[in-house]
Amino acid sequence: MEKKPKEARTPLTGFASINEDLVQNILKRTPASSFASAACVCKSWNQTCNQILSKPKLASAFSLNPDQKVASQEVVNKVLSEPIRPQFAIANVIGSGVDLSETLNFLAAKLGSKTPIIVSCANGIIGRDAVTDEHQEVMLEDFWADAASKNSGFGVLLTVGFLPGLQVEAIPLLRPRKAASRMAMVDKFVMDIRSYAAYVSGSTSPALVLMFGGEKAEQKPVMEKLDHAMSRETFIAGDERAQFLYKSGIESRNVHGSGTEYISDAVVLVFARDRHKASDVGEIQFHSALSSGVSTIGPRYKVVSVKEIQPETDLTTCLKARREGEQEILGGQRIIDDINNELVNKTELFIGVSKQRQCVIGSENPKLLRSLAFHEVKGGDGEHLFVSGDGISSGDYFHFYHSDPKAALSATSNVSKNFRNLKLDWSSSQLHAGGVGSKEVVGGLVFSCWGRGESFFGHSNVDSSPFLDNFPGIPMAGIFCYGEVGRGFTMLNADDHGDQEEKTSCCCLHVYSTIYVLVSYTPAPLKH
Repeated sequence: MEKKPKEARTPLTGFASINEDLVQNILKRTPASSFASAACVCKSWNQTCNQILSKPKLASAFSLNPDQKVASQEVVNKVLSEPIRPQFAIANVIGSGVDLSETLNFLAAKLGSKTPIIVSCANGIIGRDAVTDEHQEVMLEDFWADAASKNSGFGVLLTVGFLPGLQVEAIPLLRPRKAASRMAMVDKFVMDIRSYAAYVSGSTSPALVLMFGGEKAEQKPVMEKLDHAMSRETFIAGDERAQFLYKSGIESRNVHGSGTEYISDAVVLVFARDRHKASDVGEIQFHSALSSGVSTIGPRYKVVSVKEIQPETDLTTCLKARREGEQEILGGQRIIDDINNELVNKTELFIGVSKQRQCVIGSENPKLLRSLAFHEVKGGDGEHLFVSGDGISSGDYFHFYHSDPKAALSATSNVSKNFRNLKLDWSSSQLHAGGVGSKEVVGGLVFSCWGRGESFFGHSNVDSSPFLDNFPGIPMAGIFCYGEVGRGFTMLNADDHGDQEEKTSCCCLHVYSTIYVLVSYTPAPLKH
């Protein structure tokens, strides 16, 4: 029987002829909407899309378009111009009369109802322009000066991230609206964070906490309890005082509107390690650094007596003090005059109070906590020194601190040097490992004091420089805050004197400082 000749194979044409690596290279550059459609083309493309989405990513952009809707659309378009699986989002806005709920609802519609989102007002934003891709540090005052009027300016910075091996949730600090004491439920807040971390990771301490405090809420007692409750490995960073709205992935945690039973005094994004992560998922690490912008001046003082007063604006403490080792009680104005006489240029003054307090959460055993708390100096008279805030007790010791651009510049240079050394260590490890399991830099976050910036240093982009100098291509997002939250590193701004107690005290709320959070990823070892 005569055999039929074999049919010639039809050569592969179009997309079918493209190898897998090239397909992945094309797909990872497509916008998120087109990427979602591509994932439905065939099984192999779906697998390739899942591989792309499984990689860590931080995407960020800002827009200064005066039209709030247009600006929000511009940053969303930029952030979603490449594939990303939104795991969390932070939007920081600048301007006057901004409608935060409009931005929150728009982002929820674009990023998904289960994505935790925080929207806050900031005193400035740091990042890359969504249209020009130019890096800028935009201060609110300069932004208003450039706008046609204070009512026409608007700016928004959007940061969206996906960090494999972690789970992220927004958890609020609630205060009963009608309670007589109007005290925030701090213990419940701390226990909610620990419970979520324990459920996800098996440990009550998360890897990272990003915090946004309420505009009129006092965060010192909150941070004291968080510091007490978390292990030393937990980094905490954020903005101490801001107007904000949030959306949690768990609907029962969303408290908004005047008709609700509670008010939110703060909100945190909690990043907890997933104990059930797949074996082929690598390890996310957070590296935290501090650039302090204050220096000590004058002798050490001891508080003799305190009296707290509540004016129409901020809570104020009136205190009497004497120099350490002396008996004479000095008038507040005399103390201020003595300090100002030592300064070359008049600057903003603070006192750093060394405290030792018993801290307790719920029914747990109390623990002695040693901390350093900053209070702005408001003035003085013949008897008292007036400082902002409360929580100071008789017997506490304090030093004066002043804002210092030279110290800030030196500290920022040290942060840059530490990042450079970190990068060299990673390169060396990669060389020895033959490129296997080498670290990848995912992105960076910056929380800087609103008093810094170009007017403080005399030139621009100083606070951004540790990232720009060492990791120029990575996504970076930052804000200028009214109070910088930073915990997870040693406070060493008292090096110019021998006060060991102050050196070893933990400080979580800073002044004239910048907090840096660098995110890295180590891929899982290849399976043989």
